Amino acid sequence: MTLKNNLPIGIFDSGVGGLTVYRSLHKRLPDERFLYLGDTARVPYGTKSLSTVERYGIENARFLAAHGIKMLVVACNTASALALPAIERAAGVPTVGVIESGARAAVEQAKTKIGVIATEATVRSGAYRRAIERRAPHVNIIEQACPLFVSLAEEGYAETEAARIIANDYLKELRAALVDALVIGCTHYPVLRKVIEETIGEGVMLIDSGEAVAEDTAAALETHGLGRAPDRENLARPRRLCDDLDHFYVTDSAERFSRIAEMFLGSAPRRLEAVEVWGHDQLNAGRKEN
Repeated sequence: MTLKNNLPIGIFDSGVGGLTVYRSLHKRLPDERFLYLGDTARVPYGTKSLSTVERYGIENARFLAAHGIKMLVVACNTASALALPAIERAAGVPTVGVIESGARAAVEQAKTKIGVIATEATVRSGAYRRAIERRAPHVNIIEQACPLFVSLAEEGYAETEAARIIANDYLKELRAALVDALVIGCTHYPVLRKVIEETIGEGVMLIDSGEAVAEDTAAALETHGLGRAPDRENLARPRRLCDDLDHFYVTDSAERFSRIAEMFLGSAPRRLEAVEVWGHDQLNAGRKEN
């Protein structure tokens, strides 16, 4: 056990969706500490060029690395698809991405047919298809973009009749295809899990890429010997999401981020800081404490 073991795990996403990944990591690894960066000033990444996404990812990785992390989780599907190797080099620490983790979990569960729901940009990239086909070339893959799910999640309409009508339309082909497993391939979509589960029907295994990446992060910590020793205080007083042991950064709209965090997680970050991040780790920071 070294001082490095006590460093936090970094997480970045293009916005607020990665909070569902943070929730999964927090649940799976309660002894760890986390630094979360939401690049809310430059969202969405899906409309940007490969070189721009790579640059953003590298800048985010360097920002978190400059603050001291032992591992990095890329919670952004677009950045995971287009720039993971470059991001890992920039971070200088073991790095895990949501797409590879989600694909791995799906292949472990499915027999012949895997469905993937994601944003239009992620579906267009073919990233999940390629990741699944590398592991299981015999599996039939059916992808479906669900663009309105993001707005439903962020605006608090996840379990409304409107959400059910939209989900029924998006998922009808996947339901008819009788998929074995369905990858929830956008970090916003777990907020709609109940509606998705009801709509897709019984017998379909839902694969939450956030839960899958939490498992892979736990395995990577063990492989690299980077796990944090349990705190005696934690054993007596279980940690809570967004407590003051985790630090959150956003590049814009801190108040909106805090509001959505409370909606997604049931609590707002205690330590939330608005920052500007650009090349070579430069930043301006205006601190906001909740």
